[in-house]
Amino acid sequence: MSRAPILNPKETYTFSRYFELTADAEDVFEELGYQLKTKMLELPTTSDDIGFLPALQQRLLQTLELVDLSSEMARRETLIAPILLEICTHTKQKLKIEYTINVSQQLRGSLDYFIPATQNLLVIEAKQADLARGFVQLGAELIALDQWTTSDTPMLFGAITTGDTWKFGLLDRTQKTLLRDIRVYTVPSDLAPLVATLLAIIQGSNLLAAS
Repeated sequence: MSRAPILNPKETYTFSRYFELTADAEDVFEELGYQLKTKMLELPTTSDDIGFLPALQQRLLQTLELVDLSSEMARRETLIAPILLEICTHTKQKLKIEYTINVSQQLRGSLDYFIPATQNLLVIEAKQADLARGFVQLGAELIALDQWTTSDTPMLFGAITTGDTWKFGLLDRTQKTLLRDIRVYTVPSDLAPLVATLLAIIQGSNLLAAS
């Protein structure tokens, strides 16, 4: 079945513009040369003791009690950044914020959070609401990263988060396939498995079942 193109080749598309698209995510990614699959992913997780977890949990609980989280900036600064800073401090990895990449006219813009770990690359996209549309933007960022990076890691990891809700995705670079996890992680209830997964990704644990 033929259809009209979604992306206008004469226009510039920043990553944030993908969030505004009303087209089906599968069709958007297909136009960029990738396919989309949604399934229960067996994401890596660490079994190591996470010493900073109790203090982080308490801090986030206090945040939820004291801070008005109606704005995206409030969620970034009080819910998302504290988690990522603790993880990067623990793993001694750099955390790049508003990291700009420019691949093409259709793939350019800033990554909210980018952790260029040795084994795996992780991009975090923060959105105030709407994980479904946010995943379209995350997918575009992972596709851009696939074409931009010189890393030979076979998988690129990403997550879309509203601060209190997280959903993971990854890009299988060989198969040119975006994989969207069915599950969501909520904060603070699922903080322990969320942190264990983020740590395992950054530390280079292999994905158990990508396809």
